[in-house]
Amino acid sequence: MGNKKDLSQEQREEIIGVLKARFEKNKKRHVGLEWAKLQAKLEADTEKLWSLNEMERTGGEPDVIGFDEKSGEYIFYDCSAESPKGRRSICYDQEGLESRKEFKPDNNAVDMAASMGIELLTEEEYRELQKLGNFDTKTSSWLKTPSEIRKLGGALFADFRYGTVFVYHNSAPSYYGVRAFRGSLKV
Repeated sequence: MGNKKDLSQEQREEIIGVLKARFEKNKKRHVGLEWAKLQAKLEADTEKLWSLNEMERTGGEPDVIGFDEKSGEYIFYDCSAESPKGRRSICYDQEGLESRKEFKPDNNAVDMAASMGIELLTEEEYRELQKLGNFDTKTSSWLKTPSEIRKLGGALFADFRYGTVFVYHNSAPSYYGVRAFRGSLKV
């Protein structure tokens, strides 16, 4: 494995098997999509497959939630019931992390997502995800924050309580044991 974003043949087969089982178990998330076409796309893009493996490894349970007709790409979101366990207790971004005087978390959402090759969900994407089920009923997830809010020191996060999606703000350096981030990936 020369490239760090490579998976062995065994790892590729394993993640494809996990994704196929999830695809078949959750058909309401991707009505009208065919697994064979999706699998061909996955097998043709080993770097995206590596990113999906990272989403899975950190507890995101990625699943295809749609197809972008313009780009011809399948859209994956983290579909774990609660925010991914392997991504919790992190602040929003590097600037937020550096501004902490003490008790610094190990990482931040923006850099962690970038290292995985994925994007943080936007508020709009998070609301779309919630139409597919109830996610983050006990946890919360950082969202991609508009630059106007971030310049003022804030960052957005969301959760699902009382049958409603709530979007809130926090200072970017804050972090909590029940807050992570959800990602998206196009393949």
